[in-house]
Amino acid sequence: MLHSADLPPDLDRQVAAAAPDARICYATAPELPDSLPGADALLVWDFTIGDAVRASWAAADRLRWVHTASAGVDRLIFDEMVASDVVITNSRGVFDTAMAEYVLGLVLAFAKDLPRTLRLQDQREWRHRETETIAGRTAVVVGGGPIGAAIAALLGAVGMRVRLVGRRARAGVHAAEELPGLLGDTDYLVLAAPLTEQTRGMANAATLALLPPHARLINVGRGALVVEDDVVAALRAGGLAGAALDVFTAEPLPPDSPLWTLPGMIVSPHMSGDAVGWRESLVGLFTDNLARYRAGQPLRNVVDKTHGYVNSGSL
Repeated sequence: MLHSADLPPDLDRQVAAAAPDARICYATAPELPDSLPGADALLVWDFTIGDAVRASWAAADRLRWVHTASAGVDRLIFDEMVASDVVITNSRGVFDTAMAEYVLGLVLAFAKDLPRTLRLQDQREWRHRETETIAGRTAVVVGGGPIGAAIAALLGAVGMRVRLVGRRARAGVHAAEELPGLLGDTDYLVLAAPLTEQTRGMANAATLALLPPHARLINVGRGALVVEDDVVAALRAGGLAGAALDVFTAEPLPPDSPLWTLPGMIVSPHMSGDAVGWRESLVGLFTDNLARYRAGQPLRNVVDKTHGYVNSGSL
């Protein structure tokens, strides 16, 4: 298991219950090349050190299955992995509700001007203002998987008009190529898509220019979905009313980044899916898959390595 210091304390017990005769080895990223030979399965607990798998790939002489404790698999998709017979599974389904609630919280924070209220409170300044309603506002949610669908459902439940965008058109979902035509009257553009070659840099100057000046951008997908310099320029020029970014191209966000201090900007440290109990849910999903793997049964959340996400027909 490739890990950080954030492992749940009862992980050993749950893994042993799912595979009582398995030999378990824990490794940090630097230790992986020496730990990977002979391993049949690998749990990547901290997706931010998933690059270590690529660097250690030559040592994977028996590897058949990799599970990542994240919804995104972009750090595990590289040419040698795609060409191999190794199966990748992810943690789809764990973060949907928490991320949908987080996005709704950000929408409300913008509409009700909560960041300014907190700043004024710190200054002990009483300044009455009018705020916005969200009912009847339009949100475009990019990401046709379970996370995007959960966000769309929750925003719709509070009265917003929601347009969900996925890779392909289907019932209730617009195709990705329709996105430019949907942005002209959009109040909130929410990014919850996986990072692929098609989605990388999708929120760029050209895309942002299609939004009305009062629109806000929210990204809970992957940092590289957004061209951060273009967001900075749009906010400074008044072409965008606000942005809430939970993910960034470099994490932690460097202290000298202009994103920290831009007006209309909300910065959060990649926490939109991390509600209380998320670690236990991740372990439960992994150990269920581990028991399936040991029994030769179909695994849950098998990733299409060519496209970089779980197809809708997967368990």
